[in-house]
Amino acid sequence: MSIDAMGGDKGPAAVVAGLAYFFEEEPLAKVILHGDEAVLAPLVEKRRLSKRVTIRHAERAVTMDDKPAQVLRNSKGTSMLATVDAVRSGEADAAVSCGNTGALMALSMLRLRKAEGVNRPAIACLWPSRNPNGFNVMLDAGADIRADEDDLLTYALMGTSYARNGMGLTRPRVGLLNVGTEEHKGRAELKVAHELIGAAAEKGEFEYIGFVEGGDLPSDRVDVIVTDGFTGNVALKTGEGTARLISDALKESFTYSIWSKLAAAFAYTSLSRLKKKIDPRNVNGGVFLGLNGTVVKSHGGADAKGNAAAFKLAYTLGQNRFADKLAARVASAATLPQDILHEGEPVPTSGQEGEQN
Repeated sequence: MSIDAMGGDKGPAAVVAGLAYFFEEEPLAKVILHGDEAVLAPLVEKRRLSKRVTIRHAERAVTMDDKPAQVLRNSKGTSMLATVDAVRSGEADAAVSCGNTGALMALSMLRLRKAEGVNRPAIACLWPSRNPNGFNVMLDAGADIRADEDDLLTYALMGTSYARNGMGLTRPRVGLLNVGTEEHKGRAELKVAHELIGAAAEKGEFEYIGFVEGGDLPSDRVDVIVTDGFTGNVALKTGEGTARLISDALKESFTYSIWSKLAAAFAYTSLSRLKKKIDPRNVNGGVFLGLNGTVVKSHGGADAKGNAAAFKLAYTLGQNRFADKLAARVASAATLPQDILHEGEPVPTSGQEGEQN
């Protein structure tokens, strides 16, 4: 696995600390760590990770303020570029960075290229839910604010592959996010996507449950929620903010008086379970889907445990050769929209196509 140690708000210390947590769960994993060697070497040595971490010196780092276009022109020597290039060369099976999202997506698209049949890559995130595994998958979470009907179909196929390989779901349930569940609601492209995804369900080996609403994001009636990047990103940020609001409100309520503190002591076990359930660190890691390689974006403000979750996700997908499986699934269904739209029309035989007078 290849990791950019220089991105993120908390700096390299949080990345290396996250590696320590990650290695406790994955004793056979090894990592290439990109960044300033003078900074990284003492951090790695302090946690006794030298035997499992190879440090690759990078002179520069991509900052959160850098614009993607600027990064593309001046990426040479950066830890982010080196992290992605390790996947491109086959030296690593997955890349992780908690740096600038736009820059990471731009560099990933430049160096890894889009998989065959993918027009717009997507970011898939995990959403806490009532499902037995505790999560749903939502995409796109902000890679591209636009998405037409063909893009939404591709997202459904990619999300299904992610749920199958990353979460162990044999036949994921897919829903298309809309303003209502009635078939007449929504924009024109949503209505067309509704038909395309439904027709692709059998070939794609998933169950399409139709339109879902915002209230279904944490529900147990769906596993994969498909939407455009603008809507998905707003939903994601709203969910994160709501989780923080609930956490802060509970903390304030249970520290208000001596009686509330006493009540908190009695409810400690239940409160701990709730805190773990809504803790965004447990679902940290957005996967870039639709590229010829696995790239995971860790949250810019992630601490050690948050980064460890992203590392675990990337490692699992890399071990499962997820990028290859996803590319094969999307490529095999690349002509599906045309097949559906032209269903019932006569298809010329190969001989008829090739005849010349």
